[in-house]
Amino acid sequence: MEQVLSQLVERLKAAFSDRLVAAVLYGSAVIGDWNETSSDLNVLCVLDRLTPEEIAQSEPVFRWWRERGYAPPLLLTAEEVSTSTDCFPMEFHDMKEHRRVLYGTDVIAGITVDNSFYRAQVEHELRAKQIRLRQKAAELLRNHDRLMKLLTDSISTFCVLGRHALILSGYPPQWKKKDIVAALENAVGNSFPAVNEILSIRASGKKDSTTAALALFGGYLSETEALVRFVDGLQR
Repeated sequence: MEQVLSQLVERLKAAFSDRLVAAVLYGSAVIGDWNETSSDLNVLCVLDRLTPEEIAQSEPVFRWWRERGYAPPLLLTAEEVSTSTDCFPMEFHDMKEHRRVLYGTDVIAGITVDNSFYRAQVEHELRAKQIRLRQKAAELLRNHDRLMKLLTDSISTFCVLGRHALILSGYPPQWKKKDIVAALENAVGNSFPAVNEILSIRASGKKDSTTAALALFGGYLSETEALVRFVDGLQR
């Protein structure tokens, strides 16, 4: 991880020179929950300006990065960082709590996140992901392996949104998935056996042929609904 991050920074510096304000690592690689086979490397790349010229110069760097299996860096100007916290409160809240400056200035240190925008985004994302989960599952209910993959692929997002729900409700922030789920069970007053089972299957990297995927999906859907109701009931 360290080697590939160093290579990314060098390529960004070569591409943008003094227009590169900062490169900031955030997400699971900073909080100690990074898995080489299933986690991404989230990087914020900040420029002093962002025109078609900079976008064209980013193409070979981003292509090289994608070829290594990572999502393209988040490309913003310094002005956008300071004015976008109302649009992306979850992302900036995470960056404020845990980040690592790979290059340049700490552009995150001085920003603030409004909790009204924060709560609205958490509920919006939860409801949108729940709807998308239903839509995708409708096409896969008779295919055990594909349905199980849908569940294990979506569980990280559930945990991320669950962590933000905990923060909004005044609970201490948790970062490891198992800890998030345990804290949610306490906060929501609802057990999450399906979520815990999906996490175990995901961690093992094995397809569990003894697990009834349809029944697991039903429990998972019920547990996501409980989390949506919990966030919906939080103070605006």
